Amino acid sequence: MNRIIQTAKTMAKKKILLGLTTTQGSDWRAKIQEINRFNIKEIALFPTTLKPEDREELYGLLERTELESIPHIHLRGEDMPIKELDYFINKYHTGVFNIHSPKEFPVNYEYSKYKKIIYLENTNFIPTEEEIVSLGNGLCIDYAHWDNGHKMKWPGYEKFQELVEKFPIGCCHISAITKNLSQWPNGWITYDSHKFEKLEEFDYIKKYLKYLPDIISIELENSFEEQLRVKEYLEKIINN
Repeated sequence: MNRIIQTAKTMAKKKILLGLTTTQGSDWRAKIQEINRFNIKEIALFPTTLKPEDREELYGLLERTELESIPHIHLRGEDMPIKELDYFINKYHTGVFNIHSPKEFPVNYEYSKYKKIIYLENTNFIPTEEEIVSLGNGLCIDYAHWDNGHKMKWPGYEKFQELVEKFPIGCCHISAITKNLSQWPNGWITYDSHKFEKLEEFDYIKKYLKYLPDIISIELENSFEEQLRVKEYLEKIINN
C-alpha cells in the first residue's frame, strides 16, 4: 500500500526547493543576498555545519530578506535545541526536518514533539529500522548518496531499498553525480558532489522518479543563480 501511495504521488507536481547549504565550499552569506535579487520566497535550509553562534547570524540575515517559508530543514542533532525547531515552524512554516543517523552524529536533544515530521537521511551510514522508528517517521532519501552507495558498494546499500519500500519518504536531497571519483573533505571517495558543473549530472534521478516525495530539496554549494538552472532542469525531468 505504501508503494502504491508513493507511486501515485509521482503523478502530482513536486515542490523543488533551492538549497541554502553551509558546507565548506558554500558561500551562504552570498546566497542570502541572492534571495531578494531573484525574488526567492521559499528555500530548503542546511545549517549542517554551523555552530549556534553562526546560526544566530544566519537566522538574523534571513529575517532581513523577503523569504516567506522554509518547508524543509536539515537538523543538527548535536547542538540544535527544540526552541530552534519551534522558531522555524512558527516563522517559516517548516513542514519537514531531516537528521543524520546517531551512528554518524550524536542526537543530544529530545525531538519527540516533532517526531511525525522528522525523517532520517542515508549517507554512507544507513539508518537502522530501530533508529527510524525511535527518532522519526521515515526516510529522507539523499538520492546522490543512494546512487553512489550502490556504485561503490558501501555497506548496507545492498539492502537499502528494503527500507525505502517499508518506510514513508517525507523529504529528500538531490545533489550531482559526476563521471569521475573525487575526495570529500571528510575523506569519502565518491561520485556524488555538492557542486555541479553540467546539468547532465542530474540525469541519474530518472532512475528514482517513483520514489520521489512531494518536497525535493537541492543540496548544492552553487549559487542560487546556478541552482535556478538546476531547478528548471529537474522540473522538466520530474514534473513532465
